[in-house]
Amino acid sequence: MKCSELIDKIVYAEGHFNVGKVKDIVVDAEEWKVTHLEIELSKEASEQILGVKPAMFGSARNTLAISALEKGGACCSASGIDLKVSKGQLAIYLRPV
Repeated sequence: MKCSELIDKIVYAEGHFNVGKVKDIVVDAEEWKVTHLEIELSKEASEQILGVKPAMFGSARNTLAISALEKGGACCSASGIDLKVSKGQLAIYLRPV
């Protein structure tokens, strides 16, 4: 899969909870491995997971550790990217940009 195919894909936690959209990909330059996805959080994710109201002129962005994704092609579908974690576990995998 190409990195460009991931940009603007919607990310869903278990139960089809909309986490947000992929906006960028973070690569560890020493290991040459993708470590995180930069996510523009949905309004619901900002409020329910982080407890923050979205800014008036933009959405909050956080990095999502790729360990939250299923390995291989199982995570990516036509509808978006499916995580192997529940909404309640997401705070463990998210970090502010």
